[in-house]
Amino acid sequence: MICTVKQPVISIRGSDAFLRKKGSASTPVQPCSLVPPSSFPRENTLRSLVSVQTPLHLSCVGFGNFVGSVRREHGDLMTCGAYEAERSEVEGAGAPSEAAKKVKIGIYFATWWALNVVFNIYNKKVLNAYPYPWLTSTLSLACGSLMMLISWATRIAEPPKTDLEFWKTLFPVAVAHTIGHVAATVSMSKVAVSFTHIIKSGEPAFSVLVSRFLLGETFPVPVYLSLLPIIGGCALAAVTELNFNMTGFMGAMISNLAFVFRNIFSKKGMKGKAVSGMNYYACLSMLSLVILTPFAIAVEGPQMWAAGWQTALSQIGPQFIWWVAAQSIFYHLYNQVSYMSLDEISPLTFSIGNTMKRISVIVSSIIIFHTPVQPINALGAAIAILGTFLYSQAKQ
Repeated sequence: MICTVKQPVISIRGSDAFLRKKGSASTPVQPCSLVPPSSFPRENTLRSLVSVQTPLHLSCVGFGNFVGSVRREHGDLMTCGAYEAERSEVEGAGAPSEAAKKVKIGIYFATWWALNVVFNIYNKKVLNAYPYPWLTSTLSLACGSLMMLISWATRIAEPPKTDLEFWKTLFPVAVAHTIGHVAATVSMSKVAVSFTHIIKSGEPAFSVLVSRFLLGETFPVPVYLSLLPIIGGCALAAVTELNFNMTGFMGAMISNLAFVFRNIFSKKGMKGKAVSGMNYYACLSMLSLVILTPFAIAVEGPQMWAAGWQTALSQIGPQFIWWVAAQSIFYHLYNQVSYMSLDEISPLTFSIGNTMKRISVIVSSIIIFHTPVQPINALGAAIAILGTFLYSQAKQ
């Protein structure tokens, strides 16, 4: 039985309203106090006093140590289970919040996957017409940095409180993020989007190998076994890829390795840092932009960019500008949502979501770009993705 008690004084009186069982209404029950008599030790008395500044919910009432039937112990002492109305333990109050949390996580996942699919489509369109991955990567980071600076300036988002130590800790993370970002873009400029993501599904294998041989970590046997389908599936997909390109393959592999180090540096350096996922990624983008810009200028340069821009505009038309803007905006948004989701879900749930994201990107890109896929190639992709899922389960 649950009931609410509102009382302005410090003691609460029990009555037969609490204790009368069904069918025994005629049986009188003497009222008794919830406050122990003065004969008990002082410390026990102080512990038993109930503060009722706020309403209380009584969850159970009984005598002595036996709740559920009437039994007297120590004279007039009666025990009860109670908690304040504001507490989350109130029966039934946790259900709506749990449901709301699940809905929120579902929205995060759906948004994350949708934004990632849209980014990959526009990114591939841009790279097909304008094959300058270093500039494309730079524009993605620049757009996201500008969006967050405007959000902080207009107070749409609360700016993070950072210090020099924070940026020092973030620097190796930004270096790894920059390498991984550029390498993935280079890969997608040379091969199909689906092939890049099939190879990138092998990231868990790099994570285990780096952690084992460089950090000395050990893993359960199922984790090592889960790497077999990942490695085998990626190898099968690579061997049977119709439009295989070594630069594209190596770009995806380097991206895997770089993102593994990014995660390691992030876990080691950001412990105890009170920065939200959204702001953390914003700071990461800004620092990566500073690192990447001089290298992009050195590798490609303004002259190549200008000539390629004119060619793309003449072939595609003004909509090419929209493609560039869209791929830059959606790159930041999908990464921002993924980092925000880390504040709400466990690493296991995130890993499963990341696996499903790759499936959605691979399937959608094959459909949109009419990528030719052999059955044996599709089998390799399926095996690699299944291995990634098994890894996420075994890791726990």
